[in-house]
Amino acid sequence: MASAIQMPAPVCLIENSPRKGLVVQQEALQVLSEISQPVVVVGIAGLYRTGKSYLMNRLAGQRKGFSMGSSVQAHTKGIWMWCVPHPCRPGHTLVLLDSEGLGDVKKGDTKNDTWIFVLTVLLSSTLIYNSKGSIDQQALEQLYYVMRLTERIKVKAAPEESEDGLEEAGQLVPFFPTFVWAVRDFTLQLEKDGKEISEDEYLEDALELEPGDSPETQRCNQPRECILRSFPHRKCFIFDQPASRSELVRLEELQDDELNQDFQQQVEKFCRHIWEKSPPKSIPHGRILTGNLLGKLAETYVEAIESGSVPCLESAVLALAEMENAAAVKEAVTLYQNLMKQRAKLPTETVEELLELHRQCDQEALELFHKRAFEEGMCHFQAELTRQVEEVKEKFCRGNEEASRAKCEDALRELFQDMKRCLSDGVYSVAGGSELFQRDLQVLVKNYQEVPGKGVKAAAVLEKFFKEIKSLADVILIVDQSLKEKEEELKRQKEDHERAEQEWKKKMKIHIAVSIGISVLSIAVPPVRALKFFRLPL
Repeated sequence: MASAIQMPAPVCLIENSPRKGLVVQQEALQVLSEISQPVVVVGIAGLYRTGKSYLMNRLAGQRKGFSMGSSVQAHTKGIWMWCVPHPCRPGHTLVLLDSEGLGDVKKGDTKNDTWIFVLTVLLSSTLIYNSKGSIDQQALEQLYYVMRLTERIKVKAAPEESEDGLEEAGQLVPFFPTFVWAVRDFTLQLEKDGKEISEDEYLEDALELEPGDSPETQRCNQPRECILRSFPHRKCFIFDQPASRSELVRLEELQDDELNQDFQQQVEKFCRHIWEKSPPKSIPHGRILTGNLLGKLAETYVEAIESGSVPCLESAVLALAEMENAAAVKEAVTLYQNLMKQRAKLPTETVEELLELHRQCDQEALELFHKRAFEEGMCHFQAELTRQVEEVKEKFCRGNEEASRAKCEDALRELFQDMKRCLSDGVYSVAGGSELFQRDLQVLVKNYQEVPGKGVKAAAVLEKFFKEIKSLADVILIVDQSLKEKEEELKRQKEDHERAEQEWKKKMKIHIAVSIGISVLSIAVPPVRALKFFRLPL
């Protein structure tokens, strides 16, 4: 989500120290790192003690903020920064850069001062050049002098040289800001040939090339050609003196009714134009910078300057692109992970279901990457994004399998509890126990298949379960067979016993019958002596 920031006062962005040189301040970088909104960067440059800080305070909507000073000594050191919500562009941050004034005669070494101007130009989306008096040849030459400082930078790492050995100046234009010339304490009449002209017409008339090709004319036209070539988008504002000389020392304390009314109206018109017309800061290919990227760009330029090398704009963009593309990969991978976590209800029923979800989340991550990434080096970083997303996808696939495996194992463990109790109670340790075990196992499988949301490992976990209980089933079968054999043996023994008993009973019956027959016969047929006794006839 885009973030705005409120700063109660300016902070130093780039310190200009005689001992340390140019140093980007971490406090300012921290402020910029928290701004994910597009930034409109308005920088101001010009000779020292020309009232630059006053205009910047008014652009911030304040009377105080940037240090103004009231003496002839240069006051602002380095580049100071003030970030405020943009008054006319919702979702944008206005970054104001107040640079150290040029031309301080008290300074012996002005090398860093020139770099301050170059950095202000390179970091701004609108550059305000602040001068006093009028736009005459002297003013043009003063601006031309500072513009010549841009020769200290180059566009390409291996530039194509023109016939005179210099890079085409037009190559710098995509890196340069729009240009506003603010002429302070203007006392002339805006007229030409007796006709009133506008401020912009006044500027364009001052920049008009003198005809002829004499050396003197060429020297006269040089500043004009440089300004016209460097700043194709130009605007001019003139300002009356704001107050009497005695009151200028407390200018920031003066109320509106104490200011020159024309000056007050001119300031309001100036601020309204800057707020409404200044574009967001961008680099070639139309890439709009956020505060975070602006801070990185400042670091890149200062590092090049302090290393003693000539700052290369193309290299700076490439370095910025590499940092931002790496961040874009990280953000896209994070988005992919979060989307998968939110949408993937593991375990999924099929692998195809998870892969379809992966395709959707991957597409959204890729769209985010393209939205944020720089074109420079994009293919390489997109390949890295694909690699990292693939790694995350594989983790989700493994997680999907683990979730499925865990759910299926829990389900089987729960369903097996009744059979486990039967095992403990010896229910299956009987003849026919194997058939009973297999029947209960079939019921378990049926109930397992009805469990919802088992996922992709349902069959594999069931197969593993069967393998794990195979030895148990084999033992139950062996016990079952042993008990059946014993029962058969007992049955045979019983049948043999019953047959023997029947035989014995049969023999006993015969024996008894014979014994009874003999007994009856002995009674029915008397012995011979008896016959003799009774003298019965034979």
